[in-house]
Amino acid sequence: MSTAKPGDRVTIHYIGTLDNGRIFDSADAENPLRFTIGAHEIFPALETAVIGLAVGRAANIEIKAADAFGPRRNENLLRLPRTQFPAERQLREGEKISLAFNDGEERVMRIIKLGEDEITLDGNHPLAGQDLTFALQLVAIAPVAGTNGSTEPAAC
Repeated sequence: MSTAKPGDRVTIHYIGTLDNGRIFDSADAENPLRFTIGAHEIFPALETAVIGLAVGRAANIEIKAADAFGPRRNENLLRLPRTQFPAERQLREGEKISLAFNDGEERVMRIIKLGEDEITLDGNHPLAGQDLTFALQLVAIAPVAGTNGSTEPAAC
């Protein structure tokens, strides 16, 4: 039975939870996660957990915040005067807005506090500072392109 190895294109199903048990994401038969091991498309720890698994096998892994979306950083908080927003614009906490900065960069930030005179925005990823747990199952393996499943080159 073959197992997943670097370069393989794999398909997994998973349920991602936080320490409090809340599900933050999932991938099932209708919406599986496909990635190439070693292509840096997902967290390295998730890639590593899949290496060596055979189709149908499951694994549970925890990814520490530092290896996922990083820590929450206070420098990603921005307080702006309410006057910098159009008066007729209805804002609400939790809303995501896109801001253009002087250097030409655009960032999506979430409104976390609406004051009469000031609005506080958060540019951290919503899962920053959170350890993530994945219960995953390997569903399929597609071998490295150009091989026949062995270490020998594919026939031309």
